Amino acid sequence: MRAPQRIEKKIEEVASLLIPLQGRMLLAPNVTVAEIVPVSQVIPVQDAPAWYLGNCSWREQTIPLLSFEVMNGEEKPGVVSRSRFAVINTTGLHDALPFIAILTQGLPRLARVTEEEITEREDADKKPFELMHVSWAGEEAVIPDVEAMERTFLDYLHLE
Repeated sequence: MRAPQRIEKKIEEVASLLIPLQGRMLLAPNVTVAEIVPVSQVIPVQDAPAWYLGNCSWREQTIPLLSFEVMNGEEKPGVVSRSRFAVINTTGLHDALPFIAILTQGLPRLARVTEEEITEREDADKKPFELMHVSWAGEEAVIPDVEAMERTFLDYLHLE
């Protein structure tokens, strides 16, 4: 009897989303984004940092709404008619924080990212919560550092 051969298949493309923010596009794999939902009521948190916009409700859970822009030292974005909440799966640093949400400035678009179409942009100034600047299919985008966002929020809550 012959031993089964291991079949290695190279991933051809990564299904991703281009998420519009104020002044930039985020590029995130679909597995990072749990859901894009309409803007709902935000419950402010007293004495919270400016980047912590408050809490919102999603699937009977209370999740923190963060501003990617403010975390990176930029102006707080407003809520516009096309704004949504992008509910993001966290990386699992703490069981108390399975999701965070970020405020978007429009509806995301599907992006099928292939190795041939994406390149790192070395010319851009990387900010604290940006993992990488990329060019993809003629568009510039930022890959967010979800773990850094998560860690900053957990530090704010004094959770490790």
